[in-house]
Amino acid sequence: YRQLCNKKILKETMYQPDEQILKKYADILVKFALNSGTGIKPGEVVQCLVPDIAKPLLIQLYKSILEAGGHPMPRVITTGIDKLFYQLANEDQLSFFPKSYLQARVKMLDHSIGIIAEHDLHELKDTDPQKIIKSAESKKLYREWISDKEYSGKFTWTLALYGTQAMAQEAQLTLEEYWQQIINACFLDKPDPISHWKQITTEQERVKSALNSLDIDKLHIVSKNTDLWLSLGEKRQFVGGSGRNIPSFEIFTSPDWRGTEGYIYFDQPLYRYGNLITDVRLEFKKGKVVKATAKRGEELLKQMISRPDADKGGEFSLTDARASRITKFMANTLFDENIGGLYGNTHIAVGMSYKDAYAGDPRLVKKSTWKKLGFNDSGEHCDIISTENRVVTAHLRNGQEKIIYQDGQFQV
Repeated sequence: YRQLCNKKILKETMYQPDEQILKKYADILVKFALNSGTGIKPGEVVQCLVPDIAKPLLIQLYKSILEAGGHPMPRVITTGIDKLFYQLANEDQLSFFPKSYLQARVKMLDHSIGIIAEHDLHELKDTDPQKIIKSAESKKLYREWISDKEYSGKFTWTLALYGTQAMAQEAQLTLEEYWQQIINACFLDKPDPISHWKQITTEQERVKSALNSLDIDKLHIVSKNTDLWLSLGEKRQFVGGSGRNIPSFEIFTSPDWRGTEGYIYFDQPLYRYGNLITDVRLEFKKGKVVKATAKRGEELLKQMISRPDADKGGEFSLTDARASRITKFMANTLFDENIGGLYGNTHIAVGMSYKDAYAGDPRLVKKSTWKKLGFNDSGEHCDIISTENRVVTAHLRNGQEKIIYQDGQFQV
């Protein structure tokens, strides 16, 4: 009996998808997700940011990039060094910004693929959050450079998940069950996954077009524990898909932060700075968070919101339950913000707004104009998720009302 138990434990912890699955996964990221759903072009430079424990996927990414005629630039991330950094780094090291190096990297890259593979979700739980925040703030300029290049149409990126035992354990799944969610979500069980992603893209374009044809003034979100108003703002559009994130079933926008009023409860756990935060409730007045509570991790939540302009909304998102094949909690925002289940999900991000939610060419907008339009600028962008059944009503500028989302489905 003991031998059988040991064999079962070994099987659960040693599971790894075969090369065919990983190659399909890599092909989706390289030959579909990048270049906004069209795949890379010959001669383009592709950075691959991959933790060392996800090496099997890195090998397949390398193959796919070469097959597509691109130039792979692999960057293997050593697991465990984050904790060491925050333990030993002094104030100067925490705020160090290698300007010339990062400028050169931004100039060189055409695309970037980031792989999430956690070896310990609680690695930083005893780390002072202020150290993490200070280090993150020092990189804000780099993120602005990357965003500017993206908005000019010269850079694209995508993120994907590589299942690990630590992640599966946190989600209370076996590693094989965890990977099955990834396989299902990304259509890796299909002979031609990319064709399925193109179908998803077509439907997303239809929904976005329908939403953007409405002259929306405000959105009213109501569920058992939520009553929240959002002002859409001037020159806004709904966006989503386009290869950013695999999977990505969400349709989102960046409302005018100044028009957020009411409260919202999030029933899904949040992992931030190596810590777990649960049962988050945010209350807004005149666009700012005036009260933030959590059953667990409340102090960390408040520290996060205390970052510059992190007490304002940066994103509002909805996922249609019919689009997503994700049915389990995955203990990772990339998947949890795309969960389908009974009622899909909604999430709000505090912090940075997305400039691609601007209905126009963001390259022509001055910094002062972004502020006038109510786009929030912050070094923080944290998605918090709710799967409660909700009704979202659009209040149009002509005085009419239209339910755009109900029972986990778009109504447009």
